[in-house]
Amino acid sequence: MEEDKERPKLKRRVSLFGVTVYGIGNILGAGIYALIGEVVGHTGNFSWLAFIIASVIGALTGLSYAELSAMYPKSAAEFVYTEEAFKIRLLSFLIGWIIIFSGIFSAATVALGFAGYLANLIGISPIFLVVIFAVLLIIILSLINFIGIRASTWTNILFTFIEASGLILIIIIGIPYLGTINYFVLPIGGSFGAIFSAVALIFFAYIGFEDIANIAEEVKKPARNLPRAIIYSIIITTVLYCLT
Repeated sequence: MEEDKERPKLKRRVSLFGVTVYGIGNILGAGIYALIGEVVGHTGNFSWLAFIIASVIGALTGLSYAELSAMYPKSAAEFVYTEEAFKIRLLSFLIGWIIIFSGIFSAATVALGFAGYLANLIGISPIFLVVIFAVLLIIILSLINFIGIRASTWTNILFTFIEASGLILIIIIGIPYLGTINYFVLPIGGSFGAIFSAVALIFFAYIGFEDIANIAEEVKKPARNLPRAIIYSIIITTVLYCLT
């Protein structure tokens, strides 16, 4: 009887820097630009406190992922964690497919959103062209991922820098105004309860750090680098959010 062949493994090429930027890129997104006005409307100058509370909640979740990723440094994180915790193959199978479909739907949504903004920017209105732009974007990014983790990592670093530069620009513009307002003032008619309502909105802007665990098999020294990357990405995005 032939021995079972060893399961193929992915190459570990992603450094701590690369996986941290990957996490930051997943956390940062259009959500913060869409939510910031709503958050300030609820909390006034107390918006920074709402961001800190949301970051603490996110950090607690992140620490759970950090510990699990160190224990089980494998790809398909949610599938692996469910399998190890419950030993029920059907449950982990369903979780795996739910993650796959959620990824497909979110990719399609983001691609269509990007294509819609691009169409408005260049003055194209037919809806079928928007769909074509979205499909082309998905194909291009899929090809980059197909080339390998190194190419996709550097692409992610580039787009994360572009994405973060908008927030950094806002922070730079606001530097001369630091200390010119009272940071402990709620809007007229507001209450401290509004801060916790805003926290629920802000937590959406922290979703993404859990994806770090999904590339565990491609990260160098995963037991050390994965927990650090999760914590670093949450801290860096929290600083950007609070200063914004």
